[in-house]
This record gives sequence, C-alpha cells and structure tokens, in this order.
Amino acid sequence: MIPDNPLALYVHWPFCVSKCPYCDFNSHVRASVDQEIWRDSLLADLAHEASVLPGHQLTSIFFGGGTPSLMPPETVAAVLDAAERHWGFAPGIEITLEANPSSVEAACFADLAAAGVNRVSLGLQALDNDALRFLGRAHDVDESLAALAIAQRVFPRVSFDLIYARPDQPLAAWTAELERALAFGTEHLSLYQLTIEPGTRFHTEAAAGRLTIPDGDAAADLFEATRAITAAAGLPAYEISNHARPGAESRHNLAYWRYQTYAGVGPGAHGRRGGLATVRRKKPENWLAAVERNGHGLEAEEPLAPETQASEALLMGLRLREGVDLGRIAQLGETDVHGLVDERAIARLPDLIVREGDRLRVTEAGMLLLDAILPEVVRVGVPA
Repeated sequence: MIPDNPLALYVHWPFCVSKCPYCDFNSHVRASVDQEIWRDSLLADLAHEASVLPGHQLTSIFFGGGTPSLMPPETVAAVLDAAERHWGFAPGIEITLEANPSSVEAACFADLAAAGVNRVSLGLQALDNDALRFLGRAHDVDESLAALAIAQRVFPRVSFDLIYARPDQPLAAWTAELERALAFGTEHLSLYQLTIEPGTRFHTEAAAGRLTIPDGDAAADLFEATRAITAAAGLPAYEISNHARPGAESRHNLAYWRYQTYAGVGPGAHGRRGGLATVRRKKPENWLAAVERNGHGLEAEEPLAPETQASEALLMGLRLREGVDLGRIAQLGETDVHGLVDERAIARLPDLIVREGDRLRVTEAGMLLLDAILPEVVRVGVPA
C-alpha cells in the first residue's frame, strides 16, 4: 500500500578507489576519509532536509555514488535509523545500495544487510576480462561472480549493471554475454550503451581519435537485440535502459521517472520538493564546510514554474514503457499540459509515440529514437 505522501531519499557517497574512464558522476578518489566527520555531516544534512519536508513517509532509500559499498556498515545503519526517526518507513520499503564487486566490499555485504539494506545494485559492467580492463574496473570476472553469489545469498533483491556498445563489440559477442548474465537469475538488470561524456578520459581519447564506439546502425542493432533477449527471458524493459521481472522494478528510480517527491543529501545530491529544485554543494570539501557552517550542504533551492515542473515530468516519464498520464501532470504543474505537447509532432510520428486518451507513451520502435523524439514532442526545457 502506497502512503498518501510518499518520499524517496537519495544519499550520495562521493568516494571511489579509482576513477573509471567513462564516468562523469560526482566521484572522487580518496585513500581515506574521516568516517566520523562524514557520518555526522550526513546525519546533519539529513536532519535539515527532514525539517523542511515533514509529513512524508519513506518508500525508498538509495545509497549512490561514488562507491557507497565503501561506507562502513555502521554509517549506513546510522543514516537508516535517522531516516526512520525523521519520516518513518512505509511497509516494504526498498533500501538499495550500489556496490562494486571487489572481494573487500563483498565481505561487508552481510553487515550491510544487517544494517537494513534489502536491495543491492552491483557494478559488474562486463563479463569479459579484456572489457573490464578497458573500462578501468578494478575487478575481474571471477571476482564479479563471487560477489554476485554472495549478494544473492545475503540480499532479498539483486540487480547488476552491464555496459555494451563497446569498441569493436560484435552483436554475437554481446548476445552471448547478455544471455550469460540472464542465466544468473537476478530480478533486475541495468544495461547501458557506452556513451562518451565530456570531462572523462574516454572523451579525451575519442577526441584524439584513439577511441571509437559503434556507429548508429551498429548501436541500434545492439539496442534492439538487448530488448528482445531480455523480454524473451521475462525481464522486459520498463525504462529505456532498465529491465526487470514484473514487480521487481526499482521503486526508487520509478519515483524519479514518475516525478514524485524526492530528497537528496550528500555532495552534489539533487531533490524535488514542494515546487523547489534542490542541489547540494558538489565538491566534498565544500559540502563538508557548508554543513559545518549552515547545518546543511545546500547550494541552491530554485523555485520551479508550473510549466517547468510539467515539462520535467513529461521528459522523465516518457522514458518509461508505461508513458505518462497527462491529467496527473496537469494537476502536478497546475498548468495547461496540453500546451507543452506538440500534437502535430505526435500525429507525424504515429509509429513512435501514441496518445491513448490522456496517456502518452513512446512505442517500442520509438525508444530507439527517444533522444530525437523528446525535443520534437515536449515544448519546454530539459530537467536540471
């Protein structure tokens, strides 16, 4: 049963053992940090957010990063205890933690489960040792599979990530890798095409002509094969890159895509509450200083105009197979949502996007072209 005022909480842990060459997330390599200071600062940031966002009940918590499996289990437990005191937990709350599959981190899985984590998302990224070296990962396939086995014994729910459309990756090789992944029996897979993001080492390599990812046609073949294979295995795509058994979707990520209220604490964390977009200071040292000075790590609280909220909800919701309910979005943004939707564009693209009453959704064929469709159909802005 979903409470009347559901809330999703995101907790950012910004530290990693090493920086992957494809990663543009807010992650920083640190040999060590003062765990007591970080725990106390996270609790202070959390307490502030709870003070300005009362009357909600938590339906999901997500520890992301960085590498949150580097957090001491006692810190995770302290954050969960505080979150429950501030807001209360809805029955069946989903508590996810992202983890790398190193043997050191896997050794903490039982303690993380005892702290309250009931879902883990493993960053396997590939089932090929050459690919793992290319992706800058610190683990090999054997270590990955050992960690996955531990996770499946310890946590009720397990997901893992893979990156495909790697340089010179044949369709047959990816098909075999994906089928092997599906054979492990997890309920959820996040399958991402490799993209070259500005500011990453891969971006530098690509600009110098030393790195080339599959072209549009090859990438399209890989994408279509991915969706067909996962659907046949009983894990259809419910979002453009996420696949799950029915009922095993990530409830936390659905809160984002369905544009529900969510709070974010920790360096660089974003939130949406009461018509405000919130963002924490990104650099760890700046965030710590802000918490010490102000009692929270906020950098900005930006009011969102009704039409901005509606357009954000459209752009996020159209990533989902279920699409969006235009009536709900109109209530959310208190605006004429139909003015934000280009009906002529929808009429021009009947095979790619469809209206079914007040529901608007992108078709299976349209998901391949989602990045091109959204600017054609949604008139206003891109989410922050």
